[in-house]
Amino acid sequence: MSNLTILPADTYIVINKTVINDSDFKIISMLYQPIIGFAAVSLYYTLVDDLDKLQIISDELTHHHLMSTMQLKLEDILIAREKLEAVGLLKSYLKKGSVNNYVYLLYSPMSARDFFNHPILNIVLFNNVGKKEYDKLLNMFKLPKINLKDYDDITASFDEVFTSVRGTILEIDEDITKRDSNNIILNKGIDFNLLISSIPESNLNERCFNEDTRQLINSLSFTYNLKTLDMQGLVRDSINEKGLIDKNKLRKSCRDYYQFENNGNLPTLIYNKQPSYLKQPNGDNSKRGRLIYAFENLTPYQFLRAKYKGAEPTNRDKRLIENLLVDQKFNPGVVNVLIAYVLKLNGEKLNKNYIETIAGQWKRLNIETVEEAMRITEKEHKNTKKLFNDSKKENQKISNNKDKNDIPAWFDNDTKAEINDEEALELDEILKDLV
Repeated sequence: MSNLTILPADTYIVINKTVINDSDFKIISMLYQPIIGFAAVSLYYTLVDDLDKLQIISDELTHHHLMSTMQLKLEDILIAREKLEAVGLLKSYLKKGSVNNYVYLLYSPMSARDFFNHPILNIVLFNNVGKKEYDKLLNMFKLPKINLKDYDDITASFDEVFTSVRGTILEIDEDITKRDSNNIILNKGIDFNLLISSIPESNLNERCFNEDTRQLINSLSFTYNLKTLDMQGLVRDSINEKGLIDKNKLRKSCRDYYQFENNGNLPTLIYNKQPSYLKQPNGDNSKRGRLIYAFENLTPYQFLRAKYKGAEPTNRDKRLIENLLVDQKFNPGVVNVLIAYVLKLNGEKLNKNYIETIAGQWKRLNIETVEEAMRITEKEHKNTKKLFNDSKKENQKISNNKDKNDIPAWFDNDTKAEINDEEALELDEILKDLV
């Protein structure tokens, strides 16, 4: 995700890299929209409308045009654009200048068959719409089955209809438009050297870990949040008698493993980093500025794992984070501040009661940025401690005479104190985890 600020005057052109038909629009609206949302779909359609009559390339337009056409703020358009990029419907290029110029390449959606067999999108669609709606969508795209047992195939072959004769030399033009979809890109993946070394060579076919299989394993590891060590046993159990991986068995094993660890639930997708338009400008190298940078640029999962010295957060802690992001719809940077606050207040433990108390207050105050979250902790930490003490919930052990030095330094509203040396060393470790 780029930290670059887009201005309304920045220009763009749209280039169509595919052939888009009515069936594509149906797939985008029915299958993609439950995952990326209406604004992202609307942006895709608007970019299609920007193309010329030949549906190949647009005139040069400004982002103010998008704002006016879609009646959205530019920051909302940026989020919509990034979602289109993430699912492979759009690629974006930038040339910097006094006025920045963008090039947006449009791609077709996957076919319905590929979508329903995709190891990421298929699972998320099911989780987002529910079984009843998912089955309805699946049946809508199924081909009708016709019994042709009593029929003879009388289709003419090409050579029965045409004869080849000598003609003129023809040069093949590679630039003719064609249907083209774009793969989903995952920057992080499984350590295949470690994975393969854990399986006896005698059990493997040389084609076992071809590109398609590696892509599937990476996608499954992302979907179900599985590490290399988790995948080792699942992959070994999916190898058939030919030394190849049974892809359907691997899919089912990963799904069953995840559901067993997560009370039968299936995963969904979240917009996992603080949106660019809600970030502070770069360049503040003070300890506080570096802390804000960490809050804004780490996912809550990365931040919590760094706070736990690299240990994997428990499923309970991950569910608490998911609730804040998905159900409460907090921005990720704000969740990071909340995590840091609760860990400090509660002896480095995440307590659901603390989290719900603070989250309810922050929701009513419409806290959206890291700076706002930090300011509210500075202003309200004394009241919050008293609220916790009075509630007498299990594990609420904050005393009224708690030493102020136990509170993160940014909570102190009366001084300009920055984080101490111990916290600065911890921050350096956390920043190492940034992507």
